[in-house]
Amino acid sequence: MKTITVCSLSALMLLPLVAGCGKKHASENEGVQEVSVALPTVDSVVLRQEYPATLIAASMTDIVARVNGTIQKQLYTDGQTVAAGQPLFLIESTTYRDQVNQAQGALETALAENEYASKQYAAMKKALEADAVSKMDVIQAESNLRSSEAAIKTARAQLETARTNLGYCTVRAPFAGKVASSPYVVGSYIGGEGAPVTLTKIYDDRTIFADFSVTTGRYMEIMRARKEGKLDFDHVPVTFGDSISGAYEGRLTYEAPDVSTSTGTVMLRLTIDNTGGQLREGMYATVSLPYASRPKALLIKDAAISTDQLGKYVYLVNDSDKVVYTPIQIGDIYHDTLRIVDSGLTPSDRYVTTALLKVRDGMTVKPLLSR
Repeated sequence: MKTITVCSLSALMLLPLVAGCGKKHASENEGVQEVSVALPTVDSVVLRQEYPATLIAASMTDIVARVNGTIQKQLYTDGQTVAAGQPLFLIESTTYRDQVNQAQGALETALAENEYASKQYAAMKKALEADAVSKMDVIQAESNLRSSEAAIKTARAQLETARTNLGYCTVRAPFAGKVASSPYVVGSYIGGEGAPVTLTKIYDDRTIFADFSVTTGRYMEIMRARKEGKLDFDHVPVTFGDSISGAYEGRLTYEAPDVSTSTGTVMLRLTIDNTGGQLREGMYATVSLPYASRPKALLIKDAAISTDQLGKYVYLVNDSDKVVYTPIQIGDIYHDTLRIVDSGLTPSDRYVTTALLKVRDGMTVKPLLSR
């Protein structure tokens, strides 16, 4: 016959209680909120700000007609790249050729009259020595000589003007570049003598400028960083959306000497090598300009930061897995999703990245560390 001791009986009576305690502990764990947490990142960062910019060809000018006449020929195709000095238009030149011939004839006459006046003056001086003429005759001969010399200068100036006007009948490219279409066709009459008439435009876009404006405060930061040599302003990224393929960079080459009184901004300029030939005058671009560097910046996800009446804060999870409300001071955004934290956190702090609306200060949670 088996007997049960008092000790054994006591142990059996405790089994349900132990089992009950285990179930209660398990149920408490099941009710704990799981939250994702992460550690701040410490990194050396270059802070940038994006600015809308407008592209301008390095050289652009109007091609004008400066004489009167009909257009006889257009010597380029619309959009063609031409060399410096290449003829672009021929304007009727008959009138101006006649003026050159007339001016040439007037000069020849003036030269002949000057030669005669010079010989006459020399003869008069000899005759005066022999008392054959009066001194008044010599003075008159000298006056005639001076008048003939002045007539030569006038005739030469008129000939130069006539030749210049004749040269304007051939309209040439002032520099190498792409020539736009013209609103005038062959046979159109141009009255360029009264006021120059714009026939077309020419663009030298082998080099492109990107002009944009920054606030005066940001300008001072940029100039300070540039002076210290901490940032690279010779390889500033420039993007154009999906319309332009390839990567472009610009060099910061110009700062306006004044501040716009209407906007309170300073105009800056990047110079871009248009090596692919894709960039055009008037296009829009986005400049990603550096303005400061932080060698040991503390970075957290910007989405993890909340705001209340006291300012910015995050939820931390301490060593006891309890949520701690923590005010912070923040800096600039970095790479669109990260935020620099100036104070309030350390690199070892675990901050809550998700379920921000479900947690509260002092709450016990189950942290899941993520990157």
